Amino acid sequence: MSAEKLAQSVGRELPYLRRYARALTGSQHAGDNYAAATLEAILTDRSIMEGETEIRIGLFRAFHAIWQSSGEPVDDAGATIREKAAQARLRKLTPNSREALLLRTIEELRYDQIARVMDISQPEAEELVGIALNEMSGAVAGRVMVIEDETIIAMDLRGIAQAMGHEVTGIARTHSAALELAGKERPDLILADIQLADGSSGIDAVNDLLNNLGDLPVIFITAFPDRLLTGDRPEPAFLIPKPYTEEQVRSAVSQAMFFATTEGLAV
Repeated sequence: MSAEKLAQSVGRELPYLRRYARALTGSQHAGDNYAAATLEAILTDRSIMEGETEIRIGLFRAFHAIWQSSGEPVDDAGATIREKAAQARLRKLTPNSREALLLRTIEELRYDQIARVMDISQPEAEELVGIALNEMSGAVAGRVMVIEDETIIAMDLRGIAQAMGHEVTGIARTHSAALELAGKERPDLILADIQLADGSSGIDAVNDLLNNLGDLPVIFITAFPDRLLTGDRPEPAFLIPKPYTEEQVRSAVSQAMFFATTEGLAV
């Protein structure tokens, strides 16, 4: 593959690598640093991508080589209180389990692809995903607010969150309803669509909520993920495309709660 074709192919996959790196580190800044280091490594030595027929898998393999050689998930220098707390929790997880879980549920890779990315066997990949789900699911329980205008989806999300042991504060179908609901009871986590019933924006609703309530973990569940993967503004660590699976939602909720500070959480 020519250098130009390789650059184009990698460029198409870059938003997904950045999404994965953000979710893995809990920080857009740290995630982008790892993504940039991966691109630099590929530019320096194109052989890193050789032997892999799928560009995305080759790109993620290159990322993992850098990730594992770094020794620590994130440098705490300049990190926020939440990011430092998240890294403290990360160090308690079984090594490599969270990486496997993210690759499976957020990036939707098959187990054989995860095995190639992480340079492990397929049975090991399957085992690591199971371990991560078990370790993270009971990490913390809290209050979840759902911002979703489609009734069936909203009820499904509420059911998933409740089955995980979380309290659902309510369901909002519009921007104004979301602000009103949050004013009654402060959530610990927000599940939000980006296109709401009256044409209002879930993104604007979330931004207003964060301005009013302070820093909260947010998971966007949307049929329009490209609108949030532009690189033009801060992007969510957890972005799930519709149609979603229960496994994806459970994984994202567990990890978002896992990364959130324990202050104010109902434990």
